[in-house]
Amino acid sequence: MNCRKATVEDVEQLVEIRKKQLIDEGIEPVITIDTELYHFFDQKLRDGSLVQWIVENNEKIITTGAIVVYDFPPTYTNKNGKKGYITNMFTEQAYRGQGFATKLLTKLVQEAKQRDINKLWLGASTLGRPVYAKFGFIASDEWMELNIT
Repeated sequence: MNCRKATVEDVEQLVEIRKKQLIDEGIEPVITIDTELYHFFDQKLRDGSLVQWIVENNEKIITTGAIVVYDFPPTYTNKNGKKGYITNMFTEQAYRGQGFATKLLTKLVQEAKQRDINKLWLGASTLGRPVYAKFGFIASDEWMELNIT
């Protein structure tokens, strides 16, 4: 097993894994998003606003996890305004329950500390909730969403 940060050379694999993740979460693939995902991963990896960690087995990605870094206005509870959104957490079915997601969460938290990010948030799938809770994430009522069509 090899654990490392993803690079632009991994973009095609990251696109495929992201689509698997979405389907795994119950989201039907009713449109094609390959081009958009490719551009997202390529651009964000290049500009450093996405830090994607991967675990590989025989050069095949089996687990992923990422932070998207956002700059918000400073607040009294977050002086520099930096926040990190945990996303793209996915483990291939055959490797679940073996601690890979927890290992990557540890890497992501270390990455956040190095970047002076002291606020992390995420949207947890039903499958992921126990992993995040065990790690110390606390459910909150402060996140609301508006879909604009």
